Amino acid sequence: MKNHGRLPLIAATLLMIGLALSGCSSSSQAPAVTNLSGAGATFPYPLYSKMFDTYNGVTGVRVNYNSIGSGGGIKALTDKTVDFGASDAFLTDEEEAAMGAPVLHIPTCVGSVVLSYNLDGNPALKLDGTVVANIFLGKITRWNDASITALNPGLSLPNLAITVVHRSDGSGTTSIFTSYLSAVSAEWKSSVGAGKSVSWPAGVGGKGNDGVAGMISQAKGSIGYIELVYAVQSNMPFASLMNASGKFVVPSLSSSGAAAAVASDLPDDLRVNIVNSPGADAYPISSFTWILVYKEQDYAGRTLGQAQALKNLLTWVLTDGQAINAGLSYARLPEPAVTKALALVGSMTYDGTAIP
Repeated sequence: MKNHGRLPLIAATLLMIGLALSGCSSSSQAPAVTNLSGAGATFPYPLYSKMFDTYNGVTGVRVNYNSIGSGGGIKALTDKTVDFGASDAFLTDEEEAAMGAPVLHIPTCVGSVVLSYNLDGNPALKLDGTVVANIFLGKITRWNDASITALNPGLSLPNLAITVVHRSDGSGTTSIFTSYLSAVSAEWKSSVGAGKSVSWPAGVGGKGNDGVAGMISQAKGSIGYIELVYAVQSNMPFASLMNASGKFVVPSLSSSGAAAAVASDLPDDLRVNIVNSPGADAYPISSFTWILVYKEQDYAGRTLGQAQALKNLLTWVLTDGQAINAGLSYARLPEPAVTKALALVGSMTYDGTAIP
């Protein structure tokens, strides 16, 4: 009986220990998250597949990425069904307003859109902006057209109909390509314009970069635009293009990197178009591609752990992950872009507070 007097003291002590332990579980010790999800652009899909597989091996965090096109990725983020979207086209002010909250654009690499074709013998074609625009406008319809042969002396091009292949889905790759056409052709700019989806004057559509690549491979006389790595992996030919300096340039790591390197005065939000760059060695259809995330991560029941896991992933992609780019025909981000991108990642918040 004499021990009964000690029970309140023991209970109080246990209560104090419990409170202390709960106090140690601060916001910086949120439960670890081991799965993240993203959706969007097909342009960087080969890179993201390798990056996210490597990241899983390093950290144990699995990133499930659904390559459904930039338009689909933007919609998935808008619907808040993924942790991040991915797009080869940055959001306009109007598009961001439709997202309902500020969105950050985190570039991950520099890539090239190439003109691939299906001709016997895989001739090494040279094209310029005017010819490319007129092909996609449906004004040049045969491979032995005088405007093509004039750029390719010594090549015997066939009297064969040209089949134009373009994207059928909402696509950042389309936005890059049509931005280029708008930069080099006043007629294209006024009659068709640039965007993730446009009213194509000619041709047939394929879904995704892989869909367009497949259609080009199957149709003799076809030409279409795809990301460089899809052409490289499928052993498909692609044209050299005349750049803004009047030089024919082969798409490559170095030439797409050259396009980004001369992009001076990068905006802090990193929404920038680098097509038709003035660099002497720059490939003219080059672009950043972006991961899109909401700046404020406390939404739709998301946990602090999800926000921390996403921040950690983005930081890795911008640092250690950049070593993966070159092996898959994507150029590394220039250092000024990395610095600004890391600042954007650091600006992410949860419940209005910086994410630890």
